[in-house]
Amino acid sequence: MDFKESTGLYLIAGGVIIFVLVQSIFFLVKALKQGKALGIDKTKLRNAITSSALFTIPSALSILATVIALAPSLGLVIPWVRLSVIGNLMYETTAAENAMEALGHTGGTAVEVSDPTVFAGIAWVMTLGICFSLVLLPFVAKPLHKKMLSLGKKDEEKEETGENKEKKSGGIGGFIDLLTPAVFIGLIGAFIARAIAGAGKEEIFGDGAGVLSVITLVVAVVVSLIFEVITKKFKLTWLEPFVMPIGMIVAMVAAVVVYNVLPPELAMMEWRG
Repeated sequence: MDFKESTGLYLIAGGVIIFVLVQSIFFLVKALKQGKALGIDKTKLRNAITSSALFTIPSALSILATVIALAPSLGLVIPWVRLSVIGNLMYETTAAENAMEALGHTGGTAVEVSDPTVFAGIAWVMTLGICFSLVLLPFVAKPLHKKMLSLGKKDEEKEETGENKEKKSGGIGGFIDLLTPAVFIGLIGAFIARAIAGAGKEEIFGDGAGVLSVITLVVAVVVSLIFEVITKKFKLTWLEPFVMPIGMIVAMVAAVVVYNVLPPELAMMEWRG
């Protein structure tokens, strides 16, 4: 199985990661110089750097959890490099599973990919799919930004004159405000449906809906809700970005514990295996 974690792959992945780190340091230095040129206080600059660094921790935890989830089937390198650049939890998992299904790999991410051709196909799908955002961004970002600024100015003007307050959230601006949550809820709904009623192969454990998938889902939801309530009740805004990663990691730990504690026939039971 060296093709998934060969020296060549590690060199490519290392080169990509080093490039991203160098790019980040470059813009950090440029930003510091510009801040000093504008006369911004050094304490404010340090606080901005510190808060930005802390904000990356929850994202890093989500990335780590997803790498752990994908590593059994795809090895360490591809999930690591994909999620370290512009990948994310929902896209990478969905893209990998769709590619596996199209290429005839049964068992999804729960089963190791042993065919180099299938592995290469999955890697291409995961990589090319996310690249469209980079290709489209230079063409649509500036016009879209101007349009959003224009909508914001119109809303401010209406608010100042007291016109059409009841329709303030309508139109294109209102649609954009609703689009992102709707897409996110749709993706989450797909993952929930798979955990409860996802069909797999009878001869493969772990790719269908069963006791472990439902327990993992329930634990993740309950833990996330508990932390969500804690953040709101005690106004711990700094904790909000950590809610989803903590829920994922606790759910993974719970799945391992349940698998080792429950009787084998119960822990391995799948009603859509």
